[in-house]
Amino acid sequence: MTVFPIEKFKKLQTPFYYYDMDLLEKTLSLVNEESEKYDFNVHYAIKANANDRILEKIRQKGFGIDCVSGYEIKKALEIGFTPDGIVFAGVGKADWEIELGLKHDIACFNVESLPELEIINELAQNAGKKARVAFRINPNVNANTHHYITTGLDENKFGISMTDLEKVIDRMKELNHVEFEGMHFHIGSQITDLDNFKDLCLRINELQDWFISRHLFPRIINVGGGFGIDYEDPESHPVPDFSSYFKVFKDFLDLKSGQEVHFELGRSVVAQCGNLISRVLYVKEGVKTRFAIIDAGMTDLIRPALYQASHKVQNLTNPGGEKKKYDVVGPICESSDSFGKALDLPEMKRGDFVAIRSAGAYGEVMVSRYNLREEPKAYYSDTI
Repeated sequence: MTVFPIEKFKKLQTPFYYYDMDLLEKTLSLVNEESEKYDFNVHYAIKANANDRILEKIRQKGFGIDCVSGYEIKKALEIGFTPDGIVFAGVGKADWEIELGLKHDIACFNVESLPELEIINELAQNAGKKARVAFRINPNVNANTHHYITTGLDENKFGISMTDLEKVIDRMKELNHVEFEGMHFHIGSQITDLDNFKDLCLRINELQDWFISRHLFPRIINVGGGFGIDYEDPESHPVPDFSSYFKVFKDFLDLKSGQEVHFELGRSVVAQCGNLISRVLYVKEGVKTRFAIIDAGMTDLIRPALYQASHKVQNLTNPGGEKKKYDVVGPICESSDSFGKALDLPEMKRGDFVAIRSAGAYGEVMVSRYNLREEPKAYYSDTI
């Protein structure tokens, strides 16, 4: 259970991010313990949270890193992640980003289209190198999640479609500066039904047999990430069930001798350790609605406005107060600047501290300066 040191919070300017480093340590240790049972390889998806202290803790635990931009590659290298643990995905890799990966001999480029494959080959030839590539394949597996974060269907922009695979393979065999490493998948995010991952495994089994029949051996099977968390009750489920998650891939992937399984976990690793801390500015009685107006807004945590995402909101100052219904909203000049409507919360008053839970993923990393607001600072349970 995350402990919130309210007396120490009183000295700080809100809003700010507060990270439970003990919970992060527990989560990382469990990921390692469960993945090592099957010799699985885990890369942390840096897009979820690129806070330096978070990244350093993850690096110390021996994780690789999954990047989707050259800027993320730069950050990973600055923190000390080794190039042989860096994989690079992204549907629109710029030339300089590819060249950066080639310069540092990163582990793998996850290729998402035929034109990209050809450009990687050209740039590798110019650099006198051979690029290791995996094909990001769009397996048309429905992840049953929000349509903004579903990535594995035919109509999504990501990956190589099943119908284009033959053409891509034929072209690759003509290219001398790319080396086929394997297959890469990512069907979506915030997936809590493990049957979706079972379906992915079955599709992978079919595909790897198809590759082998064409004399290409996928040494690496990269299943991506997407494992979800409990946003509604983070106290009851502070750490996701990684045991069941990894066991699905152990049970349903038909691995061949010499193959490696790789994962790219982000949200499930860092989401629950992060909290956005805010203060109540005003309680406003509307015609039909009571508003709790807080000093954190969509500039500090955009997920509710962008994805209609739900985060648990807690009154830290008056946790045992009489429950009333509130629309919890921020100060930004947008109607979408809301953290929840008709929430049953202990009575709120000006100055109360509020925690918006499960904000460690896609929170601080997506902060903006809209309305010329200052970026929130970050504090940590072991140093505050």
